[in-house]
Amino acid sequence: MKMGWKTIDQMNLAGKKVLTRVDLNVPIIGNKISDCTRIKKIIPTLSHIIQNGGLPILVSHFGRPNGIRDPNFSFAKISPDIEELIGIPLIFAADCIGNTAELAVESQKFGGVVLLENTRFHEGETKNATSFAKSLARLADIYCNDAFSCAHRAHASTEAIAHLLPNCAGKFMEQELSTLENTLTKPQRPLVAIVGGSKVSTKIDLLYNLIHKVDTLIVGGGMANTFLFAQGFYIGASLAEHALKDSALTILRSAEKAGCRILLPTDVVIAKELNVNAESFVVPVSECPKASMILDVGPQTVEKIKESLLNTETLIWNGPLGAFEIRPFDRATSDLANFVSNLSNNNKLVSIAGGGDTLAALKNAEASNGFSYLSAAGGAFLEWMEGKKLPGITALQ
Repeated sequence: MKMGWKTIDQMNLAGKKVLTRVDLNVPIIGNKISDCTRIKKIIPTLSHIIQNGGLPILVSHFGRPNGIRDPNFSFAKISPDIEELIGIPLIFAADCIGNTAELAVESQKFGGVVLLENTRFHEGETKNATSFAKSLARLADIYCNDAFSCAHRAHASTEAIAHLLPNCAGKFMEQELSTLENTLTKPQRPLVAIVGGSKVSTKIDLLYNLIHKVDTLIVGGGMANTFLFAQGFYIGASLAEHALKDSALTILRSAEKAGCRILLPTDVVIAKELNVNAESFVVPVSECPKASMILDVGPQTVEKIKESLLNTETLIWNGPLGAFEIRPFDRATSDLANFVSNLSNNNKLVSIAGGGDTLAALKNAEASNGFSYLSAAGGAFLEWMEGKKLPGITALQ
């Protein structure tokens, strides 16, 4: 046993049908997969099942069809692309339960793979209905969850199903869990977290958890404005949650008691509008004009962050430092991302980043490859950082 759950290596797969929960909720542009990262990540699990005499039956959701059979969210249009990407003969089942699914499973030879239709075509999926999970379970002998990115959802194909069949974690799931578990429970210290994004309200639980786990917490993005406002700084027309002033102050006081240093911006990039190449200025945090918005942290702040990272062993990063989608407000995030990438490449820092916006920002900075580990999981990564139990993981234990 490892961390309370079985790995796929511990399962006897010979002659077994393995219902494998994967995340095939991939971005589509013009009926073509625009980012195949998630599909490539499941190949080690599929190969392992096949090499050990099992038949992988892929089960996943796709978009939000809300229990309605919507052709726009059917795997039918991308199943040929999925087959090509995984390099394994694939049979697509036009439903995920019932006779259609059962016939597809019976038709596929060992050495191939079956792809079931979108689970969210059935209301029972998002309702975590035992009856729907039982219909899925009839197709297989073993349940394997290889979708950490969906583990924060208590859905039938992630939670209820795990109670109905012998279960295990797939290769990708095992890799994610082992990496993340070691980061917060047995990290090499000093441990630093960078938390950005627009709102404090979406990350209050995260901040409260981190101040008791990390040595330094670096706050950026729009959420830093709320902290600056709480400290009495004038922030002009900046995005901020004024009603959370007391919460921000409580976090600052709690961090001090916990011995966690919080690093906030000392200088900022301001502009009167959030537009490409808008006229911008760098000012101290105490000098934001009435009609201007804080849209990025300034170069002095970036240098202070770099200085702190030179003596850091482990870094967790979630959320950009500024409005990275629009230049020049991507500068701080890109500068720091490349700095972290270089440190990690030279084995001077273990760096873990996760969440959709974070990975997009690192890709924008062309710094992704240098990071020690990137988690494509958005909500699951965030809830893991918050210290919450993830239903899809708990069900495996």
